Amino acid sequence: MEEEEEAIGYLDKVLEDEDDSEPGTPTSPGSPFSASEKGERDAGKGLEMRKLVLSGFLASEEIYINQLEALLLPMKPLKATATTSQPVLTLQQIETIFYKIQDIYEIHKEFYDNLCPKVQQWDSNITMGHLFQKLASQLGVYKAFVDNYKIALETAEKCSQSNNQFQKISEELKVKGPKDSKESHTSVTMEALLYKPIDRVTRSTLVLHDLLKHTPSDHPDYPLLQDALRISQNFLSSINEDIDPRRTAVTTPKGETRQLIKDGFLVELSEGSRKLRHVFLFTDVLLCAKLKKTAVGKHQQYDCKWYVPLADLVFPSPEESEHCPQVHVIPDHELEDMKMKISAIKSEVQKEKANKGQSRAIERLKKKMFENEFWLLLNSPAIPFRIHNRNGKSYLFLLSSDYERSEWREAIQKLQKKDLQAFVLSSVELQVLTGSCFKLRTVHNIPVTSNKDDDESPGLYGFLHVIVHSAKGFKQSANLYCTLEVDSFGYFVSKAKTRVFRDTTEPQWNEEFEIELEGSQSLRILCYEKCYDKTKLNKDNNEIVDKIMGKGQIQPDRGPAPGVEHLEPGADEPDGKRPPTTGARLWGRVRSKLLRQKVPGEQGELDPQAVQTKNWHMDVIEMNGIKVEFSMKFTSRDMSLKRTPSKKQTGVFGVKISVVTKRERSKVPYIVRQCIEEVEKRGIEEVGIYRISGVATDIQALKAVFDANNKDILVMLSDMDINAIAGTLKLYFRELPEPLLTDRLYPAFMEGIALSDPAAKENCMMHLLRSLPDPNLITFLFLLEHLKRVAEKEPINKMSLHNLATVFGPTLLRPSEGESKGHLTLASDIWSHDVMAQVQVLLYYLQHPPISFTELKRNTLYFSTDV
Repeated sequence: MEEEEEAIGYLDKVLEDEDDSEPGTPTSPGSPFSASEKGERDAGKGLEMRKLVLSGFLASEEIYINQLEALLLPMKPLKATATTSQPVLTLQQIETIFYKIQDIYEIHKEFYDNLCPKVQQWDSNITMGHLFQKLASQLGVYKAFVDNYKIALETAEKCSQSNNQFQKISEELKVKGPKDSKESHTSVTMEALLYKPIDRVTRSTLVLHDLLKHTPSDHPDYPLLQDALRISQNFLSSINEDIDPRRTAVTTPKGETRQLIKDGFLVELSEGSRKLRHVFLFTDVLLCAKLKKTAVGKHQQYDCKWYVPLADLVFPSPEESEHCPQVHVIPDHELEDMKMKISAIKSEVQKEKANKGQSRAIERLKKKMFENEFWLLLNSPAIPFRIHNRNGKSYLFLLSSDYERSEWREAIQKLQKKDLQAFVLSSVELQVLTGSCFKLRTVHNIPVTSNKDDDESPGLYGFLHVIVHSAKGFKQSANLYCTLEVDSFGYFVSKAKTRVFRDTTEPQWNEEFEIELEGSQSLRILCYEKCYDKTKLNKDNNEIVDKIMGKGQIQPDRGPAPGVEHLEPGADEPDGKRPPTTGARLWGRVRSKLLRQKVPGEQGELDPQAVQTKNWHMDVIEMNGIKVEFSMKFTSRDMSLKRTPSKKQTGVFGVKISVVTKRERSKVPYIVRQCIEEVEKRGIEEVGIYRISGVATDIQALKAVFDANNKDILVMLSDMDINAIAGTLKLYFRELPEPLLTDRLYPAFMEGIALSDPAAKENCMMHLLRSLPDPNLITFLFLLEHLKRVAEKEPINKMSLHNLATVFGPTLLRPSEGESKGHLTLASDIWSHDVMAQVQVLLYYLQHPPISFTELKRNTLYFSTDV
């Protein structure tokens, strides 16, 4: 007999009240029977009920033992392969997943074998309280199981994602049916079976409660059952908070436990405007809610905006998706402006703290920062994620990354593989479900940095060098590429993309990228199959949807659960040279070397000496059975942006622009002309041109060819990826021994851009251009016109004038090391006032009507400025 009674919900009654009457108390007076007759009838009825309770429990105990057997069945073969050359799981992973299951099985098998003959040969004088007392005394094994439960689930989930063989095993475990059942076997997931022991303790406690009700107080079993119940209740009270949150959830229409699987903040496009929602994915329903505004001190609650049963939820394919109103995308320059404002406020907060300013002033600044970050969080997402209720309307969310879209889609589709039923929630059921959201939620705070405690890591600022080597684990040939994303200001930004490796199961990219970090804490790698079918057009954003083959995230390591070593699949090193490493641990290990150790309670601060390292850290990230091999190293911003003159003056990189143009007898360096010509020829419509990183090895190859003035330059340029050519041009300006707009004029540019009067600013900014050496001025004007032509294609390449100014401003203006000492800011302050001003200077000239070198030189000054 299946467990017909759900323990969850009834547990509180067991723990909190001992029933209105003592077990075994006679019923109330007023009955037509005499006291003695009534006592006999009650005793007889009580003993009959006792037998029924025990029979039901014995049947459920048989099912439980079969479930434990099914769980243990794959353990032996898994252990056998663990010591071979091709292990499915490591011994450590097996021990973590199946922790204490064998012990629990043996305890219950012995209990069942002893109880079964007693129930089958029923006699009113039979005693079995000692069996329950012994069972209760062994609950310490369950405590160990509960403590390990969460890590066991996580390990099983990660192993399923990285190993197809284990995934098949864990998704269909065969449980034997009861002896008298027509069903010989049923298929159950490992996740469901791992929850059974937690459920079982609760059920055993409920049975003890019922047995005591129907056992006379003078029966020899009574004190033994009372003792067993006391032990069980004390045990449940002690682990009450540790049990998985699902114990507080409500039940589904099928009578199963409704668990919270995933929740998070998403931006919904509702009635033409963006709304921040907290979305909850339960076992059988997706619920979209918003936090109610409540009075101070009142308990917070969620207000349900809508829900869709998973049985009715469908994802329209791009071509099936109905046309929706155009999503209003906030221009990049507005987003960048807001980043600058946030960074400026952060600087003010730091200054206030350093000067021990008033807490009220700091709180006011933090409030302003939260408002700005919230605006950014609401307005930055642009990737559509549409879900549809087959019985009604569609809902559209906007996400900042394909990674999140894939996570939500996969989580929902995994649940939809189960036998789900459509349903309608009554107002009471909906109220109960929405009420559980506040208690069950796993994501508590809106993801903005002003929510962080002061002692939390501020993230990394500088450049992360990543080499994407190769990938394997694909079942069939495909056109494959990877993208790299890092977090910035509370959302993720795509920073690099490998080339498409055509028709292969083992792509070998070996491409290096330099990614700028803005307080980043996580790196994501996504692996895609390129789609060339133009019919697969997404009507929400008019872009062809490529298929995600796998995804993985590397972030600071929060460490394993206490007493449990947390390993990810395939993380062991067979030679024992280093401890097992997960992707998260690798990132944590790299970060630990980057952060200066400080007094506890103070923020870790990037130390330029400590972070500079030539060592690459190599690892494998596993995603849905696919393994991507990559390496990375970090360079602090201070170290990577140094302008160091080249020792060889025969080349072009690190050599003064006047020396290069004189040697070449040109007005604009050959490298600048050729790179710009190539970008305009075939890269001007490339999405993210100048923003997306080129492959670092390609850039270095081009640098070497230009330095050597190789005759094959033009052939090499025509074959090279366009992002590498764009990257070479940026590198040339970055490595100039002094900025293109010169060290001498830098202070004047900073003062000029700060002028308020438009006429004064115009005079000053034009005068500063006239003051530049001719090679610098001509090259600057040449580049300026090119960048304006790139911005004209903004609808296609997504590169606005502001975007281009953000990329090139610091590159063209940042002073060389000797000149910049007076302008140094915190390593973490990427959007310092200086950087903001550098961007604004270039933006001023980009937004200016065409500037002619001849006209500029011919015009006289309206007033003179000392430069």
